[in-house]
Amino acid sequence: MKGLTVEQISADRVTFLAQQYWSPDTRDSHLSYDAQVIDDVYQSEVRATDFSTRRIVVLELSQYLENYVWPNYSENATPAHLMSVVILVNEKFRERVPAWDSFVKHPDPFPVFLRHLMKACLDTTNKFSVKEQTHMIVFLNHLYNSIETDLIRNGISHTVSYNILECLSEGQLQNVLKEFPNWAKALKRTARHRKKLSGVELENFSFDTKFLYSLMQQFLEKLSTIPAGEVEVMPDVVHYCERFLELMIDLESQLPTRRFFNTLLHSCNLLVKCQLSALASREEGKLFSQLLHILKVFGQFEINDNTGQPLSDLDVMKIHYNQVKELQLITFKNFPELAQFSFSSVAAVDDTASLRQYIEHLENVDIQTLCKLLHLLPKGDENEENREYLIEIILWKYQRRISQLEAINRMPLYPIEQIIWDDNIVPSEYFSGDACLALPKLNLQFLTLHDYLLRNFDLFRLESTYEIRQDIEDVVMRLNPWSAENGSIVFRGWARMAQPIANFAVCEVAKPNVGEDKPSRVRADITVTLSVKSQIKSEWEALRKHDVCLLLSIFGPKEVPNPEGYFPDEWGIRHVRGCEIEGMLDENGRVIEEGPEPKPELKGETRTFRVWLDCNQYKIDMDNIKSGDGSEDVYETFNVLMRRKPKENNFKAVLETIRDLMNTKCVVPDWLLDIILGYGDPGAAHYSQRENSLTTLDFNDTFLDFAHLQKSFPGYTINHNPKADMQPPFKLTFEDQKSSKRPTDGDAKISKAIFVEPYVVPSRGPYPYTVPRRNRVQFTPTQVEAIRSGMQPGLTMVVGPPGTGKTDVAVQIISNIYHNNPAERTLVVTHSNQALNQLFEKVIALDVDERHLLRLGHGEEALETEKDFSRYGRVNYVLSKRLELLDEVTRLKESLGVAGEMGASCETAGYFFLQHVLARWERYISQVSATPGKAVNVEQVSDMFPFHVFFSNAPQPLFKKRSYEEDMEIAEGCFRYLENIFTQLKEFRAFEMLRSGLDRTRYLLVKEAKIIAMTCTHAALKRRELVDLGFQFDNILMEESAQILEIETFIPLLLQNPEDGRNRLKRWVMIGDHHQLPPVIKNMAFQKYSNCEQSLFTRFVRLGVPTVELDAQGRARPSICALYNWRYNNLGDLPHVISWPEFKTANGGIFYEYQLINVDDLEGRGESEPRKYFYQNLAEAEYVVHMYMYMRLLGYPASKISLLTTYNGQKELLRDVVEQRCARNPLFGRPHKISTVDKYQGQQNDYILLSLVRTRAVGHLRDVRRLVVAMSRARLGLYIFARVSLFKNCYELQPAFSLLTKRPLQLHLAPWEHYPSERLYTQLPHEKPVEVKDVTQMSSLVHQLYSEICANIQAIASLGDAPGAMTTQELPPDTGARYDSDEEVTGNEETESSMMIVNEVENK
Repeated sequence: MKGLTVEQISADRVTFLAQQYWSPDTRDSHLSYDAQVIDDVYQSEVRATDFSTRRIVVLELSQYLENYVWPNYSENATPAHLMSVVILVNEKFRERVPAWDSFVKHPDPFPVFLRHLMKACLDTTNKFSVKEQTHMIVFLNHLYNSIETDLIRNGISHTVSYNILECLSEGQLQNVLKEFPNWAKALKRTARHRKKLSGVELENFSFDTKFLYSLMQQFLEKLSTIPAGEVEVMPDVVHYCERFLELMIDLESQLPTRRFFNTLLHSCNLLVKCQLSALASREEGKLFSQLLHILKVFGQFEINDNTGQPLSDLDVMKIHYNQVKELQLITFKNFPELAQFSFSSVAAVDDTASLRQYIEHLENVDIQTLCKLLHLLPKGDENEENREYLIEIILWKYQRRISQLEAINRMPLYPIEQIIWDDNIVPSEYFSGDACLALPKLNLQFLTLHDYLLRNFDLFRLESTYEIRQDIEDVVMRLNPWSAENGSIVFRGWARMAQPIANFAVCEVAKPNVGEDKPSRVRADITVTLSVKSQIKSEWEALRKHDVCLLLSIFGPKEVPNPEGYFPDEWGIRHVRGCEIEGMLDENGRVIEEGPEPKPELKGETRTFRVWLDCNQYKIDMDNIKSGDGSEDVYETFNVLMRRKPKENNFKAVLETIRDLMNTKCVVPDWLLDIILGYGDPGAAHYSQRENSLTTLDFNDTFLDFAHLQKSFPGYTINHNPKADMQPPFKLTFEDQKSSKRPTDGDAKISKAIFVEPYVVPSRGPYPYTVPRRNRVQFTPTQVEAIRSGMQPGLTMVVGPPGTGKTDVAVQIISNIYHNNPAERTLVVTHSNQALNQLFEKVIALDVDERHLLRLGHGEEALETEKDFSRYGRVNYVLSKRLELLDEVTRLKESLGVAGEMGASCETAGYFFLQHVLARWERYISQVSATPGKAVNVEQVSDMFPFHVFFSNAPQPLFKKRSYEEDMEIAEGCFRYLENIFTQLKEFRAFEMLRSGLDRTRYLLVKEAKIIAMTCTHAALKRRELVDLGFQFDNILMEESAQILEIETFIPLLLQNPEDGRNRLKRWVMIGDHHQLPPVIKNMAFQKYSNCEQSLFTRFVRLGVPTVELDAQGRARPSICALYNWRYNNLGDLPHVISWPEFKTANGGIFYEYQLINVDDLEGRGESEPRKYFYQNLAEAEYVVHMYMYMRLLGYPASKISLLTTYNGQKELLRDVVEQRCARNPLFGRPHKISTVDKYQGQQNDYILLSLVRTRAVGHLRDVRRLVVAMSRARLGLYIFARVSLFKNCYELQPAFSLLTKRPLQLHLAPWEHYPSERLYTQLPHEKPVEVKDVTQMSSLVHQLYSEICANIQAIASLGDAPGAMTTQELPPDTGARYDSDEEVTGNEETESSMMIVNEVENK
């Protein structure tokens, strides 16, 4: 769809009508409601334009639905009014913006509207066209997928309730009740309820009962009108059929809608009729057939429709055997000619071919009779005589089916050419949202754990396939293949990521494992000639074990490939297969093993790689050759080997992990399973509902003082011992949690009281460094509640708006769990390495023993610490710490005068402790302990202390001799110090016994580390390895939870084997913000259609799982926070954003701390699109960069300014302009970051210059989550450059833009001020502002300022050096920051000369 310009929208007839009737801008002058307006608009703007998306967008953007169509809906609404609602809601879903807000706001018309809609769906008077009916089916689908909205759920529940079973024939109903006897009671209730109804109520009830049944019958009628053969078919009818199957799939894939509907679906034999339809065999029906396949999968899903419990393979087999036995019994009684069938074993007759053979022996009448006896025919088909149809419905019910798990295990993990370029399965990047696709969806609920994993498996596989397709197309176009006259392929181009294959040979096909029919291993050798630069050659030689490569067969490319054509045909791609590197071969043909030893240097340019091929794919390819259908041997044709970037090449490992989970009896904790699937009480896992919740909690150093504690629990009565010294740390006992029995309405209200008990942390030794590090953050009440919840067993969800201290809360939870449960292990998971490092650095700073910390994955190199927290780094730390401690043991031995090598090893140190240290201590305690009747002199505590010599290096005097209690505590602290030395050495003893580095790292991971940090991707890649090692943990904390894919959130829960059939997980803490941007999905179809961008965190919020929402931000000025705090409940400000000097002072040289600046076209150009979806706006880019230059000239540090935009195209343009105008000039330099809003999530800066780019359509900023991220990156100043007329009326953006537009839309500057300013930000400058009308004026202003500064520099320089001398000057340290980029830039490319010639600057 081409974008609309603001001028077009302004001049549009709809805009004119909007101003008259519904625009919020003209609210006071609206004309009264006129129903004819809706009819006219629908006819002229929708029907007359054949449902043009462009026209519907204009209507939807004008707030037509919210302000006119829906509030005025009534019983007398016309069909055009009904269709207007349908079309506009569908458009909102297409745009992925909230659709039901206006319905919830004005719920009264909904029952009437729903009744009109359902009747219109079944209309047979041709009042509605096929296209309109298709739109209604799409709308129905949105309704059934929005059951979390109470209004919607209450409206549609009757159409999928047990009363729909009345639509079954008598025989079918008896069969169902035999399987589910308890459904008979429900039907009796329906009958009793029906008797109480009369008139319109009875009519409506009967209509609801038969609605879906009637809808299916209407669909089947439409389907039957499509002719077979080459006769032309109406595209609208095909689209209707596709959308209808999509509706059926979505009804089947959610338990609340599936429970009774699945029975109704099968009773109508809809699947069989679709399979036999003409459309299924036509070329136009390809998508229809793919959708039908998905519907079959859900129709046969291994789940008990009554209980919702998953069926095991054994359960499925029992049900199948009982059905076939029933069939055999009926044939034995009624069809003597099938005697052999009746007496055969089930396994001998239940495969499709055998069953078909027996049934086809029967005459037509007999087959019809058999179907009636089996009750397979619905009400309308009792007299059906179509032989093929009757046979198929018998086969459908009684044939043996391959289990879903078996099908997954047989599936190749690498995509092949048929899938890679099938747009129905792997859509192109530019998905408009107008059509449906053959893809699974991530809904609110899932049928079973297997269903959850299966959908994620399919979507992850197809998303990876899309990325592979992009890589292949890029490589093949670079290679530029050409067919020579002799038929060979010549590559006229060159690609870094691909090499022509010199030789390919399968070298091993191992025998199948027991019970399998595929080879257990297939290996091949691939030879390539690396006649390339040494750097690229080393990249190829650096291919590691388990790296995935692709094998391409390219033959017969066209002379001039058509960019719009089918890519494989145009470029000659015949086959694509995947392989996994085992290693490179040496000169003797052996695989070069990876290890610490340097790899041997190979001579020449020829290299051979040993690879593993996919065993499942190899079997399929060999079976195709054996079938004799003329298939060629794929493995004789490969001529290109292609590699991929390592960061993007982990798909196979993740798919294997998901498949392993499917094959493992996944043990999800009992308290979590229903919530993950989306059922039951959403609050069941919260600590307040758990029987094992803790009454008393040790908050350690959470509270800074007693006053802080009192402020942290508003609404609670704080009790304590009046004689106690109320100094932290504190233990808190919650009176309202003392009873595990939750109060009911009749119970006396439990008092909200807390008993506080202070305690003294025992001294750890006499040295200053033994004093524990303490928390210094004054947590707010909601942060304290989040910490309290995180310490309790169960599920904790913390919603953290921007700047509310999510990481501080996470770190305190980790610290408290670590101290309160020393035997437990905590897994810390985040989406990005950057977030993990930020969190880990704060954990390091707390009172956590270093030896218990471990950071897995490659991102640990970026930790801003000199210490190495990787596996090998921690082993080295343990070994060096062991030597340190043994030296201390030797010093202790010498101080005690003990002979022998006591510090030789951890073992001898242990004996030394027991025989000499502990013995001396016990003797000392017996001598100085005060007992009744025995007074102890203070002097004795010091005089008899046995370790004076050892502690002679501690601050002296060791004993203060002020009181007995004080000196005894010092003595005990000294012994604890000694005891800790020997405790650590006892733990380190294993490292003496384990000799190899690998064994030591494994022991560290499995036994020693208590806090283990990794990214979600690392968890997915390494699950099998971790489980095999016996890795276990008790708690899991996830940061950035709203940015992690569903499956990547789920996998970390299962990184351990169950104990006694139970998962040992006790706590799951998820911290995130679903109001900010979701996980990044590159393909729009997977993002929008399949809802892949839905994180588990967001789904839990939608389900109503209790959350703690942090409510005080400490990042931005309150006025800037007001631009996004409307999205949150009661988001306030911390005191420091008002009191700190940087927040109190104004931004020097600029009138306002935030401003929306209108940017008009520059030389007649607004937004441009050099390539598809690569949006740029030169006027805004120049304006933003000139604003940056202006700020730099006033003295703002470059490190405090970031340039953000909403599109990658504009990001590149901004970089180009900065490089041209600023980068090499020491007065400007580069800003801290130039990035997209999406990439900048999780980061912040003092001053943000934001370009919104678009001038024709609002674009993806309509996603409010992107708006929240964009508005919340700035601390002190936010300046937004945009086409104001486009954005100000967008419904979703209203709260922010209504505030922004209250200020002038022209930039107001005060160039006489400088940074930092002394003016308060609440005060405007006294002088009149310089109003900047456009970018040209801004450029002039910057040039003028620049000239003045250069003149000043020249004047100063002339005072020093002789005329004509060339002076050099260091570039300021804050002007050369690296840009945020998807790809690392090499050092040579990044480095710029830090020396600048001032004379050159002055002459410019």
